[in-house]
Amino acid sequence: MKNAHDLVAEAKALIREVSLEQADAAIRDAAALIDVREPEEFQAGHLPGAMNIPRGVLEFRLSAMPELEARDLPLLIYCKTSGRAALAARSLQEMGYLQVQSLAGGFDAWQAAGKPLVAPQLPSFE
Repeated sequence: MKNAHDLVAEAKALIREVSLEQADAAIRDAAALIDVREPEEFQAGHLPGAMNIPRGVLEFRLSAMPELEARDLPLLIYCKTSGRAALAARSLQEMGYLQVQSLAGGFDAWQAAGKPLVAPQLPSFE
């Protein structure tokens, strides 16, 4: 019987992961940067320019977004560490998307590298 780790490993063998060194160019070239984490995770901080489409509704949301229906659009997907993004990228490949990539290491690797983030703004009480 397979577990989540097995499914992620299988997905990673079939998708293209982008390293942190390649990430800036991949983001620049992407038609959409998609954060597949949950809304609370996204609100706590995310990559600049990312849109939040949680993994659990990704296929449904993309099917309802005319601006992302073209199957040749370059898409870059990320999550916290890269497992959900790998599963999401594989699912999008199965839907016929031809240029799907996943960010290796995900948000955690991006943050650890000191790359720019959009963080929540707390109100000033002064």
